Formats: sequence, C-alpha cells, structure tokens
Amino acid sequence: MKKMNRHVSDTVLMFEGGGMRASYTSAMASLLMEQGITFDYVCGISAGASNTVNFLSGDIQRTRESFVDLVMEPEFGGLSTFLQGKGMFSAEWIYEETGLPGGVLPFNFDAFWNNPTPCAIQGFDRDTGETVVWHKEDMATLKDLMVRVRASSTLPFVMPAVHIDGHVYYDGGLGQGAGIPLQLALDSGCSRIFAILTRPKGFRKPAPDIGRSARMIANSYHKYPYVREALLTRNERYNAELEKLEQLAAEGKAYIVYADKMAVENNTTDIKKLRSSYFDGYNQAQKEFPRWLEWLGTE
Repeated sequence: MKKMNRHVSDTVLMFEGGGMRASYTSAMASLLMEQGITFDYVCGISAGASNTVNFLSGDIQRTRESFVDLVMEPEFGGLSTFLQGKGMFSAEWIYEETGLPGGVLPFNFDAFWNNPTPCAIQGFDRDTGETVVWHKEDMATLKDLMVRVRASSTLPFVMPAVHIDGHVYYDGGLGQGAGIPLQLALDSGCSRIFAILTRPKGFRKPAPDIGRSARMIANSYHKYPYVREALLTRNERYNAELEKLEQLAAEGKAYIVYADKMAVENNTTDIKKLRSSYFDGYNQAQKEFPRWLEWLGTE
C-alpha cells in the first residue's frame, strides 16, 4: 500500500481494552500509522490506553512490541513476580520502567506531546467508584503519562492497585463503559467514531459464574464494595455499551472494526500465539482497509 498522510476530520479513533487481545488490535493501529491516517481525537481504556498513546507517538515498533515481543523479557511477570507482590504481570516494570530512556521499550514522549491530536484514557477509583478521565494535559511528563496508562490497565487480581495523588486506581474497564470507551468518544466533540474492538461480531460478555467466581470476587474485594460491584455487573454494563455503539453504527455515526479471528485471551503470554495474533490482525486490517477508507472519507 502507498502511504497517503491523510487526516480524518470530525472523527474519533477509539480503542477497546482487552489485555493481550490488543496484540490483534495493535496491528490495526500499526497499519493506520503506516498509511498516515490521523484523527481529530483518540481514546482508549486499559490495553486501549496503550494503543492510544503509542498511536499518538507514531512509534509502530513500540505499538507492536508492547503486546507481543515484550512477553519474552524475564521481568514481564509470572509466579515469581506475583509472589513478590508485583503482580502476575509486573505492571510497574511493563508500564513505567520499559518506557524510560534506555529502557527495553522507550516511549517517544516528545512525539506524543508535540502531536496536536487530543486524547483521553480512563481509570477507576477503588475507594469512590468514580470513573476518572485523564486527558493529554494530565500527562504532561513521561512519568505522569506512564503511571496513568498503568492505572488504566491494572487488572484486579493479577496486578496491584496504582496510587496517584492520594487516590488508588484499578483498570478503567471497571468504570463507565466496562471496557468500551464509548463515553470518552462521545465527549470528544466529534460526530463520528471509528471503533476498534478486541471481540468478534456478535460477542456478548457472559455473566460471572454464580458460584465460584462470585465467591472469589466477594472474598477478594469485601473491603472495596465499589470494585466488587463493578466486577459483578461488568457483563451487563459491557453488553449495554456495545449495543449503544452498534446502534450508532446502524445510524452511520460509527464504524466498528470487530476482531474476526481472535485466538488469544487477555492473559495470553505465549509468544507464538501473540505473534500469530498480530499477524491475523494485520491481515484483517489490510483486507478491510479499502472499506475503512470509504467510510472515513479518505479514498
């Protein structure tokens, strides 16, 4: 494909969360960058927060490696880091240390900051149940950016909560939208949404198992009722948000990119599966790219 360097006005690029399923959607972000497609606004939750800031930095290699090759690093996580209290995924290392200058995956903060496109990501306040939105101005330093991306991506059970300015945060997917950042997109001021999801068309999130899962959630978060409630109701809220998005698509106000061949889970760390996932996502993006351009109005 020939690079075009075209801007899409009045349209927000929206990335769903999904942990390591972002190995698939990061490939779609990479293709958009390769083709020079830019938007008036970009937003994301959880893994989608990483895609958001990586997209605005223009770093295609980092976009890929964040959800693929990084798992090969011994510091990435596992039982040893979990037992040390760092999480099954070593979140502080993944989100804050790798992006430092000289780190395993340095983040080009200057490119991000100098990109005029505004953005938003979100976290969930453990103690108030509030959905907290962070905009670009809240991420004015590399440290401020990385700790907020980490907070937006901090999965309960497998990662320790994140402390920022006296507040304690978990994954933004616990908050409004339950993983689909539709409200961030609607609040952007743009009239159209280009949504990249990490689930196939027709997916609906099932209810947690009434027995073991509910007991585990209740036992683990009995001190934090807002977290417990968010986990137990997440499927209903996710499905409702997805239906809103699909209604907007039916009205021509949104274009939804579903993941046609999602073969990994949010906690997959098998490098072969993740590389295959990225390849599948990239292939889908290439195949659908002409239809994307038609809807975006950049043919």
